[in-house]
Amino acid sequence: MSPEKKRERQPTLSDVATVAGTSVPTVSKVLRGGTDISPATRDRVMSAIREVGYAKGAPRPRARSVSSEAPPLIDLVVNHVDGSWANRVLVGVERAAAAANVDVVITIARGDGDWVSRLLRRPSQGAVIVLVDPTDAQLAALSAGGVPVVLVTPMSRPAAPVPSVGVTNWEGGRTAAEHLLELGHTSFGVIGGGRDHLYNTARIDGFRSALREAGVAEPAVAFADWSRALAAERAVELLSADDRPTAVFACSDLMALGVYDAARSLGLSIPGDLSVVGFDDGPEAEWATPAITTVHQPVAEMGAGAVGLLFQTRQTHQDDEPSRPPRIELSTTLIPRDSTARHH
Repeated sequence: MSPEKKRERQPTLSDVATVAGTSVPTVSKVLRGGTDISPATRDRVMSAIREVGYAKGAPRPRARSVSSEAPPLIDLVVNHVDGSWANRVLVGVERAAAAANVDVVITIARGDGDWVSRLLRRPSQGAVIVLVDPTDAQLAALSAGGVPVVLVTPMSRPAAPVPSVGVTNWEGGRTAAEHLLELGHTSFGVIGGGRDHLYNTARIDGFRSALREAGVAEPAVAFADWSRALAAERAVELLSADDRPTAVFACSDLMALGVYDAARSLGLSIPGDLSVVGFDDGPEAEWATPAITTVHQPVAEMGAGAVGLLFQTRQTHQDDEPSRPPRIELSTTLIPRDSTARHH
């Protein structure tokens, strides 16, 4: 098939406009991040872009700047900058970007979805998306606008494959269980984060797999949506049962601190009455008393890896043959500290 015929078969802006019930100039404005578009129209156009499969031919070229010495820009898209996790990602992103003479713009993804338009308005060379679950329509709009993206620890599985960076969450959960089993524990509780988040599910599944292999009963599982306060409430419920667990696996260090709060309120000592394992290995894990046994994930390295993957995506975007988007998966490691002890 000739290249001309191949191009004729590709969806056009006119196809998008027809499905969206709007005009081609309006579609073009959406792809440029225009501010004079209503949210409803913008969402309708983004959905139509995804539906017809419209895609721009290549990432946007480097924009002309006032100074020819000014470096290009990439975006770090996050839903908040509170807490150590997001800050450690930023450290890795900035380090890798600086090495490549690229500046980083932090974009907060608020609930109105306008962050996509802000990226499309700027001369962004691409986006690293962290702690945000973009819709398939938003991802399609960014692709159509020539803004490549890389997801760090995706919360859900996009309809179309997207480059991503993550860690061995399943193995991390399994390692946590194996550590507690080696200490003689046979009764377990789990405090999960977001019920539908991929990495949360993987951590719990890995933990359960080790218990099944050891012939131990399923753990009691509660979900706390990554909140310390909610984790404390859920842990009080687990630890108030007649057959309370002797060990709890929390799917984040912040929620492990919630388990600490619950144990304190019930007069239980850690690790004398209760062993606790967290996940992340943030500064909070070492600051806690006792220091938290946790599963380390290399957060800064994930940020740096995502920037490298973003550059790689831009370089390979124009390949004629479609290929599976790359995924980097970094290893997790158990860090034993003082919150776990042998069960007697």
